[in-house]
Amino acid sequence: MSETFNIYCDESCHLEHDRQPAMVLGAVWCPESQRASVARAIRALKVQHGLASNFEIKWTKVSPAKLDFYLALIDLFFSDSRLHFRGIVIPDKSKLNHSVFDQSHDDFYYKMYFQLLKVILESGNRYRVYIDIKDTRSQQKLTKLHDYLANAQYDFNKEMIERIQQVHSCEIEQLQLADVLIGALSYLHRGLQTSPAKQAVIERIKAESGFSLKRSTLPSEKKLNVFVWTPQAME
Repeated sequence: MSETFNIYCDESCHLEHDRQPAMVLGAVWCPESQRASVARAIRALKVQHGLASNFEIKWTKVSPAKLDFYLALIDLFFSDSRLHFRGIVIPDKSKLNHSVFDQSHDDFYYKMYFQLLKVILESGNRYRVYIDIKDTRSQQKLTKLHDYLANAQYDFNKEMIERIQQVHSCEIEQLQLADVLIGALSYLHRGLQTSPAKQAVIERIKAESGFSLKRSTLPSEKKLNVFVWTPQAME
């Protein structure tokens, strides 16, 4: 039976010259029919921990004062069978050689989005993709990404991938959850150890998933799927 899924995407350290070695793209997805229910559960968790229901969840806000909330958020993700996550890690941007492939860093960025999303898509279902807004000039490239994905799935009428559009993360709880999971991967792969609270969240994700987060999971992993990219693997 066909089902419609919403996919919420974000990234960390995606700029070419930001002096950060690792780049991460990630996506949280859930059934569209459960979208509102999942958002309510996350908002209720905020209130339960003394936060405003419209508090914007972000990796950069993980702190000792809010650690219990963020650990509970990770527990909610792993206990809720409606929620899934996939992340792609580019561990060392200095190894990218765009000129060899006649591409810009922006081109590479959208190729990685293609790699992120194509594994999530399953024949027979429908998808709506929401990407945290990058800049005001990105809509044309998202249209190109939509074309690539649709053609790869023989979805020439775009009935399977109904839409790819930019949204603001502050308005969508699932996108905020994606920000935390992506932030954790980015923090780990940049080798940072400056925040015990953030390290505690990473350790909770490791414990709940059973994965080190430093290596790729099986491609078929549905709950928390990680792909650590290497140039030899894809180019």
